[in-house]
Amino acid sequence: MNIEVMERDATAARLFRFAGHAVAFDAAGAAFFPELDLLVVSDLHLERGAAHARRGFFLPPYDTGRTLAALGAVIARYRPARVVSLGDNFHDRVGARDMPDETRATLSALAESHEWIWINGNHDPDGVGSLPGAVFDVWHFEGLTFRHEPAGKGDAEICGHLHPSAVLTRPGKSVRRPCFAADHRRLMLPAFSTTRGGLDLRHSAFSGLFDRARLHVHMLGPERVYSLPFAALAG
Repeated sequence: MNIEVMERDATAARLFRFAGHAVAFDAAGAAFFPELDLLVVSDLHLERGAAHARRGFFLPPYDTGRTLAALGAVIARYRPARVVSLGDNFHDRVGARDMPDETRATLSALAESHEWIWINGNHDPDGVGSLPGAVFDVWHFEGLTFRHEPAGKGDAEICGHLHPSAVLTRPGKSVRRPCFAADHRRLMLPAFSTTRGGLDLRHSAFSGLFDRARLHVHMLGPERVYSLPFAALAG
């Protein structure tokens, strides 16, 4: 198996191994590769509230501030040299252009402090405007391929897009949580957005993306991540 538990590191997070690289799954929804000094997040969906307001659907205007606060906290926790954001960084094409100046300043300060990689997503295919960092549709680094949507083939792919979640069922109780999903060839991250939602890993959208016999899920709890084989989810 390409995912295996390793010793705890200085962050006190459980370490696993994916495609030859150590990785820690954080309860905030970020993946940290300590040997690469690399932090990965996905599906920030910044300015989601503003995007809905432009269409006449009004939500509390706190999503971007809360997501950036969570992002700043997880970056401070791991202090990575590099940060990769796996697409759907903004909820629509104009979010990067029209975000408030205060939001732009906060996000720019984060991005300027690290080697920042923006991956384009289906919600924001035109990139992130004038924000600091490099922009790619697909980025390759140390044998890993970073993209927004899973390609359905190939090895060592890190992606997002589907907002995976898992349902753990036990007699008289069922718990549904966002999760990381990983087998020997693909690691999919949950949405980092504070309004993330989630799609059950049993949904047909995941068909063919994972070897379910080797699939492990890493469910986000309030303070830690709970890891178990996919086969253990059913009660």
